[in-house]
Amino acid sequence: MIWFLLVLLVFGFLFGLIARALVPGDDSMTLVQTWALGVGGSLFGGFLGAVIFGFDSEDGALQAGGIIGSIIGSILLLLIVRLVRSRS
Repeated sequence: MIWFLLVLLVFGFLFGLIARALVPGDDSMTLVQTWALGVGGSLFGGFLGAVIFGFDSEDGALQAGGIIGSIIGSILLLLIVRLVRSRS
């Protein structure tokens, strides 16, 4: 459990940066907002992965599929944030 939280905190910022780099456009976000995007995307991607593929706790917190899911979740969350901002 502690390992999961550390990975989430440390890699959350990295996932947010990757999502912002992969999706073209202007995203004026602070460092904390980028971190929140990455952490939220990790949770969102992990949830979607568990719903679609099931969850196996034996594999641990850090897996290649989890990293890819976190990046995809961050990208989806970034697109949702853009959609909400554009309607405001």
